[in-house]
Amino acid sequence: MDKSKFRGVFSALLTPYTKDDKINGSSIKKIIDMNLSKGINGFYVGGSTGEGMLLTVEERKELFRYASEANAGRGTMIAHVGTINTKHAIEMAKCAEEAGYDAISAVAPYYYGFSYEAIKGYYNDIANSVNIPMIMYNFPNANGFVFNKERAEDMFKNKKFIGIKHTTADLFALQQFKTMECDPLVYNGFDEMLVAGLSMGADGGIGSTYNFMPEKYVKMYSLFKEGNIKEAQKIQFEANEIITQLIKYGVFAMEKGILEEMGIEMNGCRKPFTELSAEGKKACKEILKSL
Repeated sequence: MDKSKFRGVFSALLTPYTKDDKINGSSIKKIIDMNLSKGINGFYVGGSTGEGMLLTVEERKELFRYASEANAGRGTMIAHVGTINTKHAIEMAKCAEEAGYDAISAVAPYYYGFSYEAIKGYYNDIANSVNIPMIMYNFPNANGFVFNKERAEDMFKNKKFIGIKHTTADLFALQQFKTMECDPLVYNGFDEMLVAGLSMGADGGIGSTYNFMPEKYVKMYSLFKEGNIKEAQKIQFEANEIITQLIKYGVFAMEKGILEEMGIEMNGCRKPFTELSAEGKKACKEILKSL
């Protein structure tokens, strides 16, 4: 298959809410329009950044539909359908396919410490339930499942699997995935090390801070592809200064706070996330001024 549309920089879409805690379709459109206007290649919807695990199945399906309608065929769309329940994941995968998504993705099932065979079965069941490709979500800090090259080569015998979202600082593992015969797409998952991930062979990046400063990552990626590593690194360091501030007050809450300052209604994060502090709100204003 032609993988070109899956390369580049993809915003891990934040999920905005209305004041009565419903999915905010109007704000989703504003975020998507702004990101596309600044060169983002597409969106990863309903993942960690999107608070997917804090939404009901129906809310996640609603989110998929809103985002697809807002995108209107402009960018590449990847729907994260991962959850602990295979049946629910399949239900969401079918919804994503119906909504016109280009691919699905899923984090490994968590909490119970499932065996590799159980996890492999989970992924195959989801992938085989639809006619669009699957992108693995390798996030060992979230579920304790370590996805290495040996397991990837085994799982990618199923031709539905085309890529890996690699959210770990193990860049050696990222490089090893790129030595596989099937040459999977590999996405760098930590915003603060996009240039490092690209240098180890990543095909692009998926990140949360892309939502409010997409132009930095678009430029970073472009400069890297041109071979201008020094300038790409300079922008990476600029982004990292901002990320350092986000970490102090809560990354997702800060990202949403900055978008609020940009005029996009977000209404914070779902509990048990805490509300953004007064200091955090002040920092959002300062960050926005610096962009």
